[in-house]
Amino acid sequence: MYLDTLLKLSVGLAALLTIIRLLGKKELAQLTPYDFIYTLVLGGILEESLFDEKVKITHFLFAIVVWGLLIYLIEKATKKWNPIRVLLKGEPVKLISDGKLDMQKFNKHQLEMEQLRSALRKQGIFSLQEVRDLFLEPGGDITINKYVLYEPVKNKDFPTKASDQEPTVLLIDEGKIKEDVLAFIKKDHPWLMMKLSENGYHDPKTIAYCEWSETEGFFIRSY
Repeated sequence: MYLDTLLKLSVGLAALLTIIRLLGKKELAQLTPYDFIYTLVLGGILEESLFDEKVKITHFLFAIVVWGLLIYLIEKATKKWNPIRVLLKGEPVKLISDGKLDMQKFNKHQLEMEQLRSALRKQGIFSLQEVRDLFLEPGGDITINKYVLYEPVKNKDFPTKASDQEPTVLLIDEGKIKEDVLAFIKKDHPWLMMKLSENGYHDPKTIAYCEWSETEGFFIRSY
């Protein structure tokens, strides 16, 4: 029994290393959902074989070989035929183009504004107005092309010392006013409606995205 377990573990480790090689030299963040499925199923096969004495080492070897072969064929097919690659691996989706949000694609991929804002903050971007183009990558990451105005510059490039900016808050998310955020910044509904009117917006339901900061003011994008 112990020898059988040792053999299964050894074969499982070798199979896992082989599949990782088949997937290529990718960072973990570059793996697609299908790549994770490959490894998860392999782990499930190994787990079942270890704790089920009815599963012989020959059965385990057969399952591993078939699974590895299928993965290899799929990887080859995705490289050779673009429609298959798009179907299985996905492709980048442009969510923002020249500062304009594509809400149809945004909703299609079940994204929330706060998810996007969180991803932007991780890249050191605290306002959507800095973003010219934004792509959602197949692995779930975002790629950003910033406006030149907001590109990093050296301190010597400033004629005077730059002032700090307050972080922005999301006030309207897909037509809905975030009352809790208004309360957090100690503002009220009439104040928001007055400011929207000053910016040429009279109905919050027509606004897809509205952020505000004490230093930068409003940044609004309608549908």
